[in-house]
Amino acid sequence: MAKAMARHILVKTEAQATALKKRIAAGEAFDLLARQYSTCPSGKRGGDLGEVRPGQMVRAIDQVIFKKALREVHGPVKSQFGYHLVQVFYRD
Repeated sequence: MAKAMARHILVKTEAQATALKKRIAAGEAFDLLARQYSTCPSGKRGGDLGEVRPGQMVRAIDQVIFKKALREVHGPVKSQFGYHLVQVFYRD
């Protein structure tokens, strides 16, 4: 079965996610911004979701993790929880 390692930042608004994505693109550390801004419990771990398998995450995030390019920051991606920025490290 497929598996991947990813991290994300979850915030309430698309504008906040877009602003954080710009900060990451300008060189700020993803993990530090996740610790400061993410509303997901994974924020305490720098947004680390660990190793995930298809179907473990909500569909919108699953699509990013298992179909989008590696090591890029994707998003904002809307889910019922808010807006996510997602980065995938590897996929098997």
